[in-house]
Amino acid sequence: MTDFNGKRVLLTGAAHGIGRLMALKMAGKGARMVLWDLDEEGLDRLKKDIERIGSKAFTGVVDVTDREAIKAAAESVLEEVGPIDILVNNAGVVSGKTIMEADDEDINRTFGVNTLALFWVTRAFLPEMVRRNSGHIVTIASAAGLVGTSRLTDYSASKFAAVGFDESLRLEMKRLNYRIKTTVVCPFYISTGMFEGVKTRFSMLLPILDPEECAEKIVEAIEQGKQRLVMPRFVLSTFPLRMVPTRIFDGVLGLLGVNKSMDEFTGRADASEKDLPKKKVGRKTA
Repeated sequence: MTDFNGKRVLLTGAAHGIGRLMALKMAGKGARMVLWDLDEEGLDRLKKDIERIGSKAFTGVVDVTDREAIKAAAESVLEEVGPIDILVNNAGVVSGKTIMEADDEDINRTFGVNTLALFWVTRAFLPEMVRRNSGHIVTIASAAGLVGTSRLTDYSASKFAAVGFDESLRLEMKRLNYRIKTTVVCPFYISTGMFEGVKTRFSMLLPILDPEECAEKIVEAIEQGKQRLVMPRFVLSTFPLRMVPTRIFDGVLGLLGVNKSMDEFTGRADASEKDLPKKKVGRKTA
């Protein structure tokens, strides 16, 4: 079990969505929160909310695609706050475009935020975890990291990489005999606005998830030391489905409506995207 009380938790993409909800829940359990995001105003609001419940929060406006910015911000955190006990890699973006519609910048940003940032942020704090032989690294991936669909080519590929990152990191820590835990989270669409407009054909099997409930389950999974959290559980059916012929696999996805789920996607442009080109961008921020 992981006790949040007194633990230093760093959360990327912290100003909005499930990140914000997770931050409030962990702070409510006594964690000292370090919050990174591009949205300074959103971070300030979150910090005030956390302080109102009697906990401490430290904020940093950090672009997780910028390696040098991450290094500098991490050095400040280690000096001013101390070593991080729990790292939650939560920041993410989605373009919602087909492979031909997405331009080079869309694809680079998707992988920069959703995949490469996992390496840069984790590498900034892992050495101190190794030195202390203690730590917990959480990767917020996606059900799209377990099964692909149209209009999510770049996003899904980046989340498949995130799932692989977590799995390899977990095995690497075990191989090296480090007592560092990992948790990967693979949720279906969450109604935070990041995936505004998405549809599901069978809401009993594949519901659009409630942000509050998701945040609660993620925090519980971290507390319980779960290595993998998939929401809803029906998504786990993708594992045995991989054993059937591809045409049957594709047919099942078509029957479930998964391959058309992004047809009415609109997404949202967060305030934290104000420094980016004016494009339709969905963003998962904490």
